[in-house]
Amino acid sequence: MKTKGTHNYYIYILTNRIKTVLYTGVTNNLKERLYFHKNPETFSKAFTSKYKCFHLIYYEHFFEIEDAIKREKQIKGWSREKKNNLISSINPKWSFLDDTI
Repeated sequence: MKTKGTHNYYIYILTNRIKTVLYTGVTNNLKERLYFHKNPETFSKAFTSKYKCFHLIYYEHFFEIEDAIKREKQIKGWSREKKNNLISSINPKWSFLDDTI
């Protein structure tokens, strides 16, 4: 049984170099997950590989996986404009945050 408040989960948004594609995901290890997005298996058909979404531009931290999954689903259901506004509220220049994790 896990101790409440001792686990870390993240929802995150990645984009490509020219910031035209967005990918939203959830993980319990953001740094490791970014590594796997940037280093996909050869001939990977994953969305992030196909569209080269390797750059972190937004993330949120949660202690409960249920909360993180709920938030991920919420964001995935939003329009592009609403996602853009969310990202810009925290990261107005849409700077790549990869090296800050």
